[in-house]
Amino acid sequence: MGEKLIFEYDKIGDILYINKCRPYAGQDSEELEDEVVARLNPETHEIENLEILFFSKRLQQDKAVLELPVTAHIHLND
Repeated sequence: MGEKLIFEYDKIGDILYINKCRPYAGQDSEELEDEVVARLNPETHEIENLEILFFSKRLQQDKAVLELPVTAHIHLND
């Protein structure tokens, strides 16, 4: 079975968190586009967490379609 993603929504801050692991102090941060922040593994530079700011506002725009600048890689077991 593959890695699980954990989705958490902070209603007060209006932030959607998408996590492969819990955020930690040593992660690097990079803004992928306006109001989307990636937290990266400092050694592999893989995205471990995403923070989507103003999440509910994004869903109210453009027919509630949310696009993220992230490519998924699927590995099938042989």
